[in-house]
Amino acid sequence: MLTSPAGRFRLLALAEAVSWAGLLIGMLFKYVVVGNEIGVKIFGPIHGVIFVGYVIVALLVRESLRWDARTTVLALVASIPPFGTVLFERWDARTGRLERSAEPVASQ
Repeated sequence: MLTSPAGRFRLLALAEAVSWAGLLIGMLFKYVVVGNEIGVKIFGPIHGVIFVGYVIVALLVRESLRWDARTTVLALVASIPPFGTVLFERWDARTGRLERSAEPVASQ
């Protein structure tokens, strides 16, 4: 999975969504259920690191997956709403953008 640009992107997209879920559950416990903020203290930094990783990976794989500017912007915007990265990844895979790769340069 981590050997291809698409695999790295998929992994980070899923991890970003899972960290969003953890953060949302932590916020539920903090603000609605019991006022305990341990979940936010744990998942906040985890989500922050994974979010930054997702953005970096999206920018790094855009060339090898031959994304145009619109697709790249959509990938970056998808990181903002909860679970947007999974929706983008599925759309990207369904439209064939996730499996494209740059043609290898022929050596002489």
